[in-house]
Amino acid sequence: MYKKPVIVFEGIESSGKTLYINFVSKYLKKKKIDYLKIREPGGSFNSEKIRKLILNNKSNFKENTDLLLYLAARSENIEMLRKDFNKKVILIDRFTDSTLAYQHYGQGINFSFIKKLNDYLLNDFKITFTFLNIVNKNNMIKRLKKRKKLDRYDKFKNEFYEKVQKGFLKLLKKNPKKYQLVDSNLDISFNKKMIINKIQKLLKWI
Repeated sequence: MYKKPVIVFEGIESSGKTLYINFVSKYLKKKKIDYLKIREPGGSFNSEKIRKLILNNKSNFKENTDLLLYLAARSENIEMLRKDFNKKVILIDRFTDSTLAYQHYGQGINFSFIKKLNDYLLNDFKITFTFLNIVNKNNMIKRLKKRKKLDRYDKFKNEFYEKVQKGFLKLLKKNPKKYQLVDSNLDISFNKKMIINKIQKLLKWI
C-alpha cells in the first residue's frame, strides 16, 4: 500500500496514544525498519522550547496565542519531516487533528482558519494513516491521578476533554478509511495486536 507511511497517533490525555506509539516504535526497531518518531508539540530543539512554554503550569495564554504557539512548534518540525518523507517510516505523537480537536472543537477557534494554517505549513507533506485513541471519563481521571506531574493541558475540566474527543470522532467520520479507532478502555494486548496488524498492512511492500 504505502512504502514509507506517515502514521499519526491521536487522542486526548490518558487515551493510550503514547503507549501505543512507543510499542510500534519498538516493533519497527526489532524489524530493523528505519523510522523517525516525534511528538507534538516538541520533536526538535526549538519545538521542545515552545512545548515547555505551552505546557508550563504558570502559562495562561489566550486561545489564539495557544493556537499560534502550536503552529510555531509545527513550523519548526516540518522541514525535518519533509527531509524523511518517503525515506523513513514517520511516527507522530499528535499532529494536525489535535490542533483541530483542541483549538476548534475544544476552544472554539474557527475551523477553516486552523485548516488553512495547517495546509500552508504542511504543503505536500501528507499523513498516510491515523490511530485515534479514545478513553472514557472514569479511566481518564484514574490515569491522570497516577501521573507524577501534571502539565497545564492535564488540568482542564472534564467537559473540555469530552468536547475534544467528540471533535476527534467527527474528524474520523469525515474520512474513516484513513483512521483506526483504538478503544483504550479495552485490554492493552488486544489493542497492540490490532495496531500491529494494521501496521503490517501499511508496511507490506517494505
